[in-house]
Amino acid sequence: MLSEDDFKTRVVQLILDGKTEQAIDELADHYNVTVPKLKIGLPRGLKIETLGNYNPRNETISVLNGETSREPSVVIHEFYHHLRTDISKKHLGTEKKAREFTKSFIDAWTRNNV
Repeated sequence: MLSEDDFKTRVVQLILDGKTEQAIDELADHYNVTVPKLKIGLPRGLKIETLGNYNPRNETISVLNGETSREPSVVIHEFYHHLRTDISKKHLGTEKKAREFTKSFIDAWTRNNV
Protein backbone atom coordinates (compact mmCIF):
# COMPACT_ATOMS: atom_id res chain seq x y z
CA MET A 1 0.00 0.00 0.00
CA LEU A 2 1.27 3.46 -0.90
CA SER A 3 1.94 6.14 1.68
CA GLU A 4 -0.35 9.18 1.46
CA ASP A 5 2.49 11.21 -0.10
CA ASP A 6 3.22 8.49 -2.65
CA PHE A 7 -0.49 8.16 -3.47
CA LYS A 8 -0.79 11.91 -4.10
CA THR A 9 2.36 11.87 -6.22
CA ARG A 10 0.98 8.97 -8.27
CA VAL A 11 -2.33 10.75 -8.90
CA VAL A 12 -0.59 13.92 -10.12
CA GLN A 13 1.74 11.91 -12.36
CA LEU A 14 -1.14 9.95 -13.87
CA ILE A 15 -2.88 13.20 -14.78
CA LEU A 16 0.31 14.70 -16.22
CA ASP A 17 0.74 11.52 -18.30
CA GLY A 18 -2.76 11.90 -19.75
CA LYS A 19 -4.22 9.03 -17.70
CA THR A 20 -6.78 11.29 -16.07
CA GLU A 21 -9.60 8.74 -15.96
CA GLN A 22 -7.30 6.26 -14.20
CA ALA A 23 -6.34 8.99 -11.71
CA ILE A 24 -10.01 9.76 -11.04
CA ASP A 25 -10.73 6.04 -10.57
CA GLU A 26 -7.91 5.78 -8.05
CA LEU A 27 -9.03 8.93 -6.22
CA ALA A 28 -12.58 7.60 -5.96
CA ASP A 29 -11.33 4.24 -4.71
CA HIS A 30 -8.99 5.87 -2.18
CA TYR A 31 -11.72 8.11 -0.78
CA ASN A 32 -14.43 5.44 -1.12
CA VAL A 33 -16.81 7.50 -3.27
CA THR A 34 -18.47 6.92 -6.62
CA VAL A 35 -16.37 7.53 -9.70
CA PRO A 36 -17.37 10.81 -11.36
CA LYS A 37 -17.56 11.02 -15.13
CA LEU A 38 -14.97 13.09 -17.00
CA LYS A 39 -16.14 15.28 -19.87
CA ILE A 40 -14.02 17.33 -22.24
CA GLY A 41 -15.81 20.63 -22.85
CA LEU A 42 -17.54 22.91 -20.38
CA PRO A 43 -21.28 23.29 -19.94
CA ARG A 44 -22.83 26.24 -21.76
CA GLY A 45 -22.94 29.52 -19.95
CA LEU A 46 -19.70 29.23 -18.01
CA LYS A 47 -17.24 32.09 -18.10
CA ILE A 48 -14.53 31.82 -20.73
CA GLU A 49 -11.78 31.86 -18.10
CA THR A 50 -13.26 28.79 -16.37
CA LEU A 51 -11.02 25.75 -16.74
CA GLY A 52 -13.12 23.18 -14.92
CA ASN A 53 -16.51 22.55 -13.37
CA TYR A 54 -18.18 19.88 -11.26
CA ASN A 55 -21.88 19.14 -11.74
CA PRO A 56 -23.28 17.20 -8.77
CA ARG A 57 -26.56 16.35 -10.53
CA ASN A 58 -24.84 14.08 -13.03
CA GLU A 59 -21.58 13.59 -11.06
CA THR A 60 -19.47 14.96 -13.91
CA ILE A 61 -16.15 16.75 -13.90
CA SER A 62 -15.98 18.92 -17.02
CA VAL A 63 -12.74 20.46 -18.23
CA LEU A 64 -12.20 23.12 -20.87
CA ASN A 65 -10.28 20.93 -23.34
CA GLY A 66 -7.97 17.94 -23.70
CA GLU A 67 -4.97 19.96 -22.58
CA THR A 68 -6.80 20.98 -19.40
CA SER A 69 -7.59 17.32 -18.69
CA ARG A 70 -3.83 16.90 -18.14
CA GLU A 71 -3.72 19.73 -15.60
CA PRO A 72 -3.62 18.27 -12.06
CA SER A 73 -4.59 21.55 -10.41
CA VAL A 74 -7.90 21.60 -12.32
CA VAL A 75 -8.79 17.90 -12.16
CA ILE A 76 -7.99 17.45 -8.46
CA HIS A 77 -9.78 20.69 -7.56
CA GLU A 78 -12.95 19.51 -9.31
CA PHE A 79 -12.62 16.04 -7.76
CA TYR A 80 -12.62 17.73 -4.34
CA HIS A 81 -16.04 19.17 -5.16
CA HIS A 82 -17.24 15.64 -6.02
CA LEU A 83 -15.77 14.35 -2.76
CA ARG A 84 -17.53 17.04 -0.73
CA THR A 85 -20.98 16.67 -2.32
CA ASP A 86 -23.40 14.75 -0.13
CA ILE A 87 -26.08 12.29 -1.22
CA SER A 88 -28.66 15.09 -1.51
CA LYS A 89 -26.33 16.68 -4.12
CA LYS A 90 -25.58 19.59 -1.78
CA HIS A 91 -22.01 20.86 -1.93
CA LEU A 92 -20.38 21.02 1.50
CA GLY A 93 -16.88 22.21 0.63
CA THR A 94 -15.45 25.64 -0.02
CA GLU A 95 -13.16 26.99 -2.72
CA LYS A 96 -10.50 27.59 -0.06
CA LYS A 97 -10.65 23.95 1.04
CA ALA A 98 -10.58 22.79 -2.61
CA ARG A 99 -7.42 24.83 -3.19
CA GLU A 100 -5.82 23.40 -0.01
CA PHE A 101 -6.73 19.84 -1.05
CA THR A 102 -5.26 20.38 -4.51
CA LYS A 103 -2.12 22.03 -3.11
CA SER A 104 -1.45 18.98 -0.91
CA PHE A 105 -1.26 16.81 -4.05
CA ILE A 106 0.93 19.26 -5.98
CA ASP A 107 3.23 19.69 -2.97
CA ALA A 108 3.63 15.90 -2.60
CA TRP A 109 4.48 15.56 -6.29
CA THR A 110 6.98 18.42 -6.04
CA ARG A 111 8.69 16.89 -3.00
CA ASN A 112 9.09 13.59 -4.83
CA ASN A 113 10.24 15.07 -8.16
CA VAL A 114 12.69 17.82 -7.26
